[in-house]
Amino acid sequence: MAGVALLAPSAPPAASQLRTEPVARRAGPVPVRGEVPVPSRHTGPAPVRRANPVLSRRADPVPSRRGDVALSRSAASGPPRRTDPVTAADLLARVRTCTPVSHGHYREDQGSAATVPVCGTRDAVYWKADMDIDCDGRPGPRCNAATDPYFSASTAVAQSDGRPLSSEELPYVVVPAPSSVWNPRADGVRGGSVAAVVYRDRVRYAVVGDTGPADIIGEASYAAAESLGIDPDPRGGGTASGVTYIVFRNSEVTPVEDHEAAVTEGRRLAREFVDGGD
Repeated sequence: MAGVALLAPSAPPAASQLRTEPVARRAGPVPVRGEVPVPSRHTGPAPVRRANPVLSRRADPVPSRRGDVALSRSAASGPPRRTDPVTAADLLARVRTCTPVSHGHYREDQGSAATVPVCGTRDAVYWKADMDIDCDGRPGPRCNAATDPYFSASTAVAQSDGRPLSSEELPYVVVPAPSSVWNPRADGVRGGSVAAVVYRDRVRYAVVGDTGPADIIGEASYAAAESLGIDPDPRGGGTASGVTYIVFRNSEVTPVEDHEAAVTEGRRLAREFVDGGD
């Protein structure tokens, strides 16, 4: 399958079958050097003391020479990098404009107008769409042929032991199969790429784990939807709008099923993306 081959990680997993869906799913200061005369009871010249930084006219404390050196080096290297968590507002402000990387637009659902472009910067690609629920992969109590009319027991990306991913357990996003509109791999997007998904005031991190129809965009796993507070029911869940998908170029989580690693890397990449400014 062409979609699988182009999306798959560098070490291809066991072959899996992609579904074909008849109906698309939903400074510190310088030390004081002067000396201040201090009155003495002696009749000779008054002894001197070093100025007490607390009594000095300077309001701030006097650092040591070692502190001055450290400060000088810090100033030379620029301001310290922020480490506070990136918010939904931070990411939405960063993607408020669009430079298209796709050669056209995608539909959000079968039969709807094609209105969604894939946009890009140097560091990421992103799109704003709905969220349909992908319940494919290893069957479980909430994702199986009985709960999902379009269920497929495979995903385009397999985990490290060769088995399909679990939609119930792993937050992942779905990208369209490669086409003349857009080839994800050409923009550094492949299986295991790290994604930030924004809905309302929530940011959650995921990986690219499956491919969908070549003309439709806006889909994520049961676990991804649930983490964002979106109804994950594959029959009638999801949301009709308001989801922003950001995939960081040339990123990868190994093994793909390591969600903790995806969160750690996602937070780092999101901070770099927000602070990058291009």
